[in-house]
Amino acid sequence: MLHPILPLILFAFVATATPGIATTLSTASGAQFGFRRSVPLMIGSAAGLATVTGAAAAGLAGLLLAMPSLQLAMKIAGSLYLLWLALKIGRAGPPNLDVTMAKPNSFFGGAGIQWMNPKGWAMGLGAAASFAALADGPGQLALLLGSTFGLTAAVSLSLWCVAGMVLARLLKTEWQWRALNIVLALVLAASIIPMWRTV
Repeated sequence: MLHPILPLILFAFVATATPGIATTLSTASGAQFGFRRSVPLMIGSAAGLATVTGAAAAGLAGLLLAMPSLQLAMKIAGSLYLLWLALKIGRAGPPNLDVTMAKPNSFFGGAGIQWMNPKGWAMGLGAAASFAALADGPGQLALLLGSTFGLTAAVSLSLWCVAGMVLARLLKTEWQWRALNIVLALVLAASIIPMWRTV
């Protein structure tokens, strides 16, 4: 029974585990705040991706393709938000000295990252085209893709958050923390580039 959807699960896991916007934020949040305080961000991001892929499978991605101005507005808003987050991460020091990142990102912050990311919509549309045969209609396909991507994203982001926590244990000095935060900020800012390559 599980065999026909194994390729979809593998596709979703690879797509959600590769470095990008959400994984970078989960790593940074794990390093700064630990796992428990990062849970709202990770759940929000997983839920956001689930709704994006579900909506793409249900046909909303067609609306975005038909309205380039809406796509452009999403890209601009998403890029500005991510640059603001990158600036906050880059300016942060060690967790106990941190004043610029006083609290972790919220559920809606995590979800919003996915809703404004055209890459997520394109991924959902690609998955819908590739795995449409697994469902009996757009509604069932939306449910299948949304739940698969949501669950795999939750696992992937948890692993990245734990990686951030491991880094936090290895870093002992303020300059090491500042270097890590600058690297994470640069990776987050660079992750905007593929968003603008998505047609």
